[in-house]
Amino acid sequence: PDLLQRQFIASAPNRVWVADITYCRTFAGWVYAAFVLDLCSRRVVGWQLSTSLRTDLALDALEMGLWTRDHAGQPTTGVIAHSDKGVQYVAIRYTQRLAEVGAVASVGSTGDSYDNAMAEAFNSIFKAELVRNRGPWKTIDDLEIAVAEYIDWYNHRRLHGQIGLVPPVEYETTYYAQNPAPATVEASEPSLH
Repeated sequence: PDLLQRQFIASAPNRVWVADITYCRTFAGWVYAAFVLDLCSRRVVGWQLSTSLRTDLALDALEMGLWTRDHAGQPTTGVIAHSDKGVQYVAIRYTQRLAEVGAVASVGSTGDSYDNAMAEAFNSIFKAELVRNRGPWKTIDDLEIAVAEYIDWYNHRRLHGQIGLVPPVEYETTYYAQNPAPATVEASEPSLH
């Protein structure tokens, strides 16, 4: 089901992620780019490139997002993972992985880009700011280096109007400083050692 119903609002990071795949031309042929964005902060939490549209493309981007958040000590249990009805996002392996980590799958209707407008908007920005501005590339390897640099710039330096004209990482840092996670029992008790 479509749990967002075109309401692209999240009150905190890791409540809603949006995902999509876009196409990039290289001299060696098409390359497909999958992205996972945090709806609240606009941060790209996961991405992957491939010359194939197999489920692994979307799954690898999801895994990067899960690793990024886990590595930062930010739980993702309960996150709504929203996408279009692309075969990669409704594949058994993808939906099983979401269930394993306690994420909730959400998909828009078939063929309606407005149901995944936030991810589609990022794809447009990505293509305008990187693909059309700096391309074309010879191979997937050349594009991968450029995408890694772009995502770093996008997350750490690009200003976003919807979040107060700050970069996504700065927005999240401020959010977590103002909304600290509650201390766990283990952390609040003195150590016996």
